[in-house]
Amino acid sequence: MKITERLTDDAVLAELGVRIAGRRLELQLTQADVAEQAGIAKRTLERMESGQTSQLATLIRVLRVLDASSGLDSLIPESTPRPMDLLKRNGKVRKRASGKRTPKNTSKQWHWGESR
Repeated sequence: MKITERLTDDAVLAELGVRIAGRRLELQLTQADVAEQAGIAKRTLERMESGQTSQLATLIRVLRVLDASSGLDSLIPESTPRPMDLLKRNGKVRKRASGKRTPKNTSKQWHWGESR
């Protein structure tokens, strides 16, 4: 199954669990072997493979054992500033988001003689 934005969180966890189990089986590793090498309990790996939640650090450890951690780099692409932004900011890297700006209410126009 392809992981898309339309899947629920539970469906994504279940698919990741299936993929982890599949990769483990491809490498001819038992759950006990992977758990030991990752430094986690066997029950933790069983929960991961069944689609239950786990800590991100645990996932990283398991992916390292399964030689699949290189895929983490494409998970969230590294952001790089655009050249025009660097010019506008004199080479400084942006550290804060400005948020969404709401347009000013321009429905009432001011006329001479009116007080604000």
